[in-house]
Amino acid sequence: FVKKYTIKDICLVTRGRVISKMELQENIGEYPVYSSQTLNNGVFGKINTYDFDGQYVQWTTDGANAGSIFYRNGKFSVTNVCGLLKVKDEYFNAINTNYLSYALAMESKKYVNYATSNPKLMSNVMERITVLIPPIEIQEEIVRILDKFGELEAELEAELEARKSQYEFWRGNIFDNINSKVKTIKKLCTDVIVPMRDKPKVFDGTIPWCRIDDKDGNFFNTSKSGQFVSEETIKKMNLKVFPRGTVICSCSASIGSYAINTQPLITNQTFIGLVCGDEIINKYLFYYMQTQTNHLLELSNSGTIPYISRKKFEDLEVPVPTIEEQKRIVSILDKIDKLTNDITIGISAEIELRRKQYEYYRNKLLNFEELSVDE
Repeated sequence: FVKKYTIKDICLVTRGRVISKMELQENIGEYPVYSSQTLNNGVFGKINTYDFDGQYVQWTTDGANAGSIFYRNGKFSVTNVCGLLKVKDEYFNAINTNYLSYALAMESKKYVNYATSNPKLMSNVMERITVLIPPIEIQEEIVRILDKFGELEAELEAELEARKSQYEFWRGNIFDNINSKVKTIKKLCTDVIVPMRDKPKVFDGTIPWCRIDDKDGNFFNTSKSGQFVSEETIKKMNLKVFPRGTVICSCSASIGSYAINTQPLITNQTFIGLVCGDEIINKYLFYYMQTQTNHLLELSNSGTIPYISRKKFEDLEVPVPTIEEQKRIVSILDKIDKLTNDITIGISAEIELRRKQYEYYRNKLLNFEELSVDE
């Protein structure tokens, strides 16, 4: 039969600690440090020490990924925006930790508090979540089946990453072989726009207020959530409007995200806007900035959430060939980008199909409603 447990009854609950980028840089090693991100299996970096050793369930406590669940096994550390669950010794032979991660992944998002701008799933809430635990043999079989789906998805994601790496290689190779003068962004751009910190409270206008989720491929076209600001609000709050054709770069959190806006818009402070002057084409600068992500990460501050200042953007140097040469480079990269995107779309569609299959079987395997449940 199946038993129902609350997390606090079967698990020890703990949190991670603040681990700065500087600490990672000064103590490079083999042990992973996991953060709140979901990309790269949540790996923030690697360090020469570890805080935890064994099997754990990790969850994200704060931010856009709050409630995300991971199974961890081995020596590792986690940052302060992560929580950890360790099955208590008295339940070790009755509860499979990996099974617990699958069961929690179906429930955790229901308990995230989305009432604030920073979603949260704190320890006191996690402790109250209930899960259904079948006999250990059934848990292990469920884990075996669901892990197989995970392996198939991982293979497709590796193929997708390989295609992206090929594109990055050719793009980088083109810029590495440009033999021309170099100028700073401050000299090339007529403006470097840093948005205001405050978010508008009234959305009753026509100017889109955009977030990272509104990015559509290489462009910002509109606010997908329907948030539009009036001229009156813009003047009242002294909001910064990015003119059409601005090269928009992420300067915080999701560093490495770039786009060009197809109409005037406003963003929050996670972006900075580069308004090109007569010497540089915006699409050329857009492609060049994509080659600078690692350098930007090096320039960012050492906090848990990286940030790059306006001054550091202004001081970035860019090779500046003639406008005709820039157009030729953009034409080549447009073609490579389209080919890569076409391949990416196909692989991504296959990944999405596998994910839906996984969710279907996970829901079936973890549905014990028709069985006897011991409260």
